[in-house]
Amino acid sequence: MGGHAHAEALGRRARLWRSTLPGPRGGLTHDLHEDVAVGWEALDQWGDDVARIEPLTGGVGVNEVCSVRVNGQLAVGRLGNRSDADLSWETELLRHLDREGMTVPVPIPTTDGRHFADGLVVMTYVEGGPPETEADWRRVADTFRQLHRLTHGWPQRPGWRSSTDLLHAETGTRIDLGAMPPDAVVRCRAAWARLAGRERCVVHGDSNPGNIRMTADRVALLDWDESHVDVPDLDLVLPHNAAGLDDETHDVAAQASAAWEAAVCWDPSGIDEFAVKRLAEVRAV
Repeated sequence: MGGHAHAEALGRRARLWRSTLPGPRGGLTHDLHEDVAVGWEALDQWGDDVARIEPLTGGVGVNEVCSVRVNGQLAVGRLGNRSDADLSWETELLRHLDREGMTVPVPIPTTDGRHFADGLVVMTYVEGGPPETEADWRRVADTFRQLHRLTHGWPQRPGWRSSTDLLHAETGTRIDLGAMPPDAVVRCRAAWARLAGRERCVVHGDSNPGNIRMTADRVALLDWDESHVDVPDLDLVLPHNAAGLDDETHDVAAQASAAWEAAVCWDPSGIDEFAVKRLAEVRAV
């Protein structure tokens, strides 16, 4: 897939992080006591000097994401219905990557030291812009490889399956192979079977440009909603083949990635255009 087409396809899966966030004084700040949005009252567990600023809109994610202010600093709050086990896995991963020198949104603890509360996670705001050039994407590839090196042996995200687990399992988080046509399942599993036996680690899982913030001296990865343990090459199907994969390796990864995205986004009615498009890229057996 060419660079432009790849970015366009990935854009369909962009979640609720956007390429720009309001500044500390941007938008209308709502006092917490006047905020009637269900669930956001949990923000008061981060202290007295906290406020929700405005929603960060766009995408089709399963979370509600807002810019927030915590003790005078701009941050980002994400409210969803993930389990405590899921949020514990994600926040511990982010803290580990931060300690190892990667630039990621770092969970800001509540006043009593928890890294999430009632489905809400508050994270540091990360500045920067999306990758634009081939050289930018090569830096992104290096950052993904750093992630992979730092997470060999990491436990699987609770409730998730890897692509090769789905050779035998039917379900995992948002994937339900039973909802797909049988011939589609055969094609997807044939693509994933080519990854069998590979070493696994944490993959980010959603490398669209809106989830990447670059400056001159670092690359940051945002939106870890789809991160899980899988084969690292799934993160390396990038515009311009920026990871420098050989033809065979790239083909294996691209087919497995298309199958994964088709399965994740599949609507039982078969009308999700992105899922249908991605499935069409998976070769027939």
